[in-house]
Amino acid sequence: MCRSILTLRGTEPTEEEIRAAALQFVRKLSGYRVPARRNVEVFDAAVEEVAAATEKLLATLT
Repeated sequence: MCRSILTLRGTEPTEEEIRAAALQFVRKLSGYRVPARRNVEVFDAAVEEVAAATEKLLATLT
């Protein structure tokens, strides 16, 4: 699916790297590189939710 998204597991990713991966993921799913003005809020919220889920996942993997 998103071959260009870096694998973050096994590293100590920064917040910027996690957010960049989340942004790539949301862009891929939505089909928008830049959302229309009316969708910016929901697009940004999705990026934050994916980033939070990523941080949680990476923190709990053993």
